[in-house]
Amino acid sequence: MRRFEGKVVGVTGAARGIGQAIACRFAEEGAGVAVMDITNTLETVAKCEEAGAKVLPLRLDVCEKDKIFEAVEEIIRVLGRIDIWVNNAGVFDNTATVDLSEELWDRVSDINYKSMYLCAKAVIPHMVLRGWGRFINMSSMAGKMAYPKEIAYCSTKAAVLGLTRALAIELAPHGITANAICPGPIATDMLKSTHQTLAEEFGVTLAEWDAEVLKTIPVGRFGRPADIAALAAFLASDEAGFINGQAINIDGGMVFY
Repeated sequence: MRRFEGKVVGVTGAARGIGQAIACRFAEEGAGVAVMDITNTLETVAKCEEAGAKVLPLRLDVCEKDKIFEAVEEIIRVLGRIDIWVNNAGVFDNTATVDLSEELWDRVSDINYKSMYLCAKAVIPHMVLRGWGRFINMSSMAGKMAYPKEIAYCSTKAAVLGLTRALAIELAPHGITANAICPGPIATDMLKSTHQTLAEEFGVTLAEWDAEVLKTIPVGRFGRPADIAALAAFLASDEAGFINGQAINIDGGMVFY
């Protein structure tokens, strides 16, 4: 199935994990892909090219407004258009409130939340010209729940939901939808690192920590990046044209809303 022939998607935080899986899924379905990350994207680029996609790799720090606008213009110049934009870049933090510096708060906010506003600001005019577009913003189950020592992470992921709803209502008259994805525990390097830190803090092994988390997931497994990529592709498709302003859980049943 190649639902995105002739379309172009931009994916931030695409070097690995969920972002890589999303970029590859769109490549497999026929889209041209702009692969953006602050780190090396060679692996993602190779996978997308193997799928037959035209790929534009861009080194991008989503905290830098000017670089975002330059990246968007480069995508238009090389790939000709932008139809779908996936705001996936993000960072996790588990610092207690009293220990959290203002500088770290700002960094988490800039990456997880403010960057989505800046990217939207740069991309919207190009989508409006075509009268069609899709924004997919990566939130988290932490945007709907609270966890100890995650004030910056929970706050920014909740803010993504407000931003998504605001974009959805503002852009709908132009044929553009905006939706958020709220993953639960997904088997990525970031999750492994987070679980390792928490396991050490509570004096258990990583395997023991993972086992306890798995008990809270009704389907009995961690999510896979491919699970998130499948949802992103659906939300970007014509079939999802009547889905707008939603925050969709994909967590194996951990959270019910």
